[in-house]
Amino acid sequence: MSLKTSIVKSVIKWTPRKLISWVANIVLKDIAELTSLSFDLEARTAYIQIQLVGESETIEVWVDGFAIIPDEDSYKFVIEKANSNRLWLDNILSRIVRKTWKIPDTPQMTPHIEFIAELLKADSAA
Repeated sequence: MSLKTSIVKSVIKWTPRKLISWVANIVLKDIAELTSLSFDLEARTAYIQIQLVGESETIEVWVDGFAIIPDEDSYKFVIEKANSNRLWLDNILSRIVRKTWKIPDTPQMTPHIEFIAELLKADSAA
């Protein structure tokens, strides 16, 4: 792992969750409110709780195992396991987990994709 990757992983780990929630809630304004977030880059796990505008109950999503994997001259994203507290969302998640999704090669991403792939590479022990 490069020094740059180690530093960025530390910064992500140290970033206050309140700051992440604040930014997410600005983006989600009038759609939803991020009420809880837990993200562990090393363990490749995430927990998101969101309150949709006009809904009385929150939606929870658990993700376990996500990575970017190289594929010849491109990169793919994969989620190993994901579930939620909603049947309809579980049905959607069941269609996308354990499948690789090609990351589009866009001019904005090209200079950064190799670094992002290193940051989110699959655990070699898996």
